Order: sequence, then C-alpha cells, then structure tokens
Amino acid sequence: MTKNINVPMNEKEKEELTAGDYVYLTGTIYTARDAAHKRMQEALEKGEKLPIDIVNQIIYYMGPSPAREGKVIGSAGPTTAGRMDKYTPGLLDMGLGGMIGKGKRTQAVMDAIVKNGSVYFAAVGGAGALLSKSIVKSEVVAYDDLGTEAIRKLEVENFPVIVVADSKGNCLYK
Repeated sequence: MTKNINVPMNEKEKEELTAGDYVYLTGTIYTARDAAHKRMQEALEKGEKLPIDIVNQIIYYMGPSPAREGKVIGSAGPTTAGRMDKYTPGLLDMGLGGMIGKGKRTQAVMDAIVKNGSVYFAAVGGAGALLSKSIVKSEVVAYDDLGTEAIRKLEVENFPVIVVADSKGNCLYK
C-alpha cells in the first residue's frame, strides 16, 4: 500500500504502518550517523540533554555529499543502519518515532521498535542523487565540527521510503 505521511508522525500513523508499505514523507526529519550517535550517547551519560527533541521524530542515517551550486544538498543516500544499533534502543525508549536507513537491525532494536511503537524505514541504497531531489531545505543544527556526520534538520517533500519493520513486529527482511 502507498501512503503519504506528514512528519513528525503521530502514534496512530505509526500504528497503521505495515511492513512493505511504500511511504512518501513530507515535513521535518533529522540526519545522524555514527559519530553523532556516539556524541549523543556521551551527552546522555553526562546527564546532558540531546541537541534535538527526538520525541516522535525520524532520524535518517545519512551523511550527504557537498551540495552542487544551486542545490540544497548533495547526494543523500542511506547508510547501513546496523552501525547505530548499539545506540538505538535507548533513543527509542526516549521517544524516537522512527529511523531511515538500509539493512537489517539487531534483535534488540527490533524488540525496542515493538516496545515503543516505532517504525524502521528503508531508503533505496545507491539512489542518493534521486533522494536528494526530495530534500527542499537542509541546515546543520548540532555538532557542526563533525562535517558530513553533523546532525542536520531536513525539510522533505514526498521523500520515498519503504516500511521494513513496523510497530507490530513484522519485518520485510524476514
């Protein structure tokens, strides 16, 4: 089934998604990769707040290439989600609504997705140039010193993803 969803998503929208659904996201999502996740974990261990409010938000595991002249962002393809798995259950417990990446997740992440009513989307790997056309605005909002791994706030229109793991425990990869 194909669905159009405004992000951040609400609880009902997350519950209605099923593994295999094609979804077009419009609204705000955030990017964060390995280094940003490590830094967020370090902040939490020190009792500090995260640099963004993650409740019901979607984190896209992506580090863009530099933008060409006149473009908002460069190639914006997904990175392997498994590299963030050691940080993900804790973020889901804090209210993270969903993630976009590619590849399988650990059982701990899958269990946390169900426990927290979250969702894991996949974006098509190797299609970064195409995906970047759905990004209408990009700004670094935290950890600028990390370069391409900084946390970015993206405004997207009809950003294409597929539900890989839904809040009921269904997984497209199984």
